[in-house]
Amino acid sequence: MSIYELAILGAATPEERATLTATLTDIVSDFGLTLGDDVVVHNAATLGERHKPAAFACAYFGGNAQQDLEAAQDLIRASAPIIPTIAAGADFNAHIPPLLQPINGLTRRADDPNMTELASAMLECVGLLRRQRRVFVSYRRVESRAAALQLHDLLASRGFDVFLDTHDIRPGDPFQDVLWHRLVDSDVMVMLDTPTYFDSRWTRQEIGRARAKEIQVLRVIWPEHTPNKLTDLAETIYLDPEELEGPDGPIVAKTADTIVLEVERLRSRSIASRYMSITGKLRADVEKIGASVEGVGAHRAVAVRLLDGEKIWAYPIVGIPTAEILNDVADKARRAEQQEIPVLVYDHIGIRDAWNAHLRWLGEHIRAVRTIKVSETGWALAAWEN
Repeated sequence: MSIYELAILGAATPEERATLTATLTDIVSDFGLTLGDDVVVHNAATLGERHKPAAFACAYFGGNAQQDLEAAQDLIRASAPIIPTIAAGADFNAHIPPLLQPINGLTRRADDPNMTELASAMLECVGLLRRQRRVFVSYRRVESRAAALQLHDLLASRGFDVFLDTHDIRPGDPFQDVLWHRLVDSDVMVMLDTPTYFDSRWTRQEIGRARAKEIQVLRVIWPEHTPNKLTDLAETIYLDPEELEGPDGPIVAKTADTIVLEVERLRSRSIASRYMSITGKLRADVEKIGASVEGVGAHRAVAVRLLDGEKIWAYPIVGIPTAEILNDVADKARRAEQQEIPVLVYDHIGIRDAWNAHLRWLGEHIRAVRTIKVSETGWALAAWEN
């Protein structure tokens, strides 16, 4: 039985459907999921067969075919997420039927032929990718300040929450604590690899800790600079001299757009890697205490059977837990008709002490969701009591 169900409706051409399906297949495979088994992609004709408890999202490619409109109407009644989408340069009101026009749509970019942005948006709707879209820009101010500011603004305009030290640390805040806190909550690090990047202990620590947390790194290498071998495993974009408008940037618009698209591609891989790491640690600790993992459900939930026979649903999450995330997990558990109190599992390393104290307070006062640090999973579950 599938745990994620998607639909492609409207006037998508066979080529567009094949392209989007292929991109979805690539992304879900990073989570150990397969199309056809764990994930199903419907059209208007098969939508009536969908398994209602499964997490669901739909992309609507415009058009007014009767069967597609009726399917869209049914989805609206069921409050199922629909993403109206149009090609670059197209008129939203001309292509999207009136019943879908109140929904915020997505214009597919000409420089994104694989529809990575649309596929990511669909998988955010079903909870496979988190909705927070966070990027950390690592750079030397003396060498790449203009480029860093440019990428901050460009990524923000594309829906990313971007951390840049000159913008996002308030006066009076403990600089390094805030910096590490924001790093561990990021999906991708953009590393502006300039000649003296590794001369700074702070940038050395940033790249090292990003790799320790399995955050994907996009390395943008300055012209005529020989990069450090320590970052050879990072995804890489080499800049030519004509792609910089000054010694510290900005970067020419076309190349900057390429960087943003690569961030979009890396984001899903980064989330998948970190999720699989937390899930692997959870599984190992569960088995150490003699309990067992029974399976994986929608929204990345893991079913665990404890020694006394009690079943819990563990929700491994990437990044920093918030009250909003706790509420979201509780809501997902309700919609999946789970009787057990959901348990949020997270990696606390790098999170500010003040925030960890806040999480302890939430755990004591909000009983609809429990929280466990992944490093303490076995210890906590061995003495588990609801």
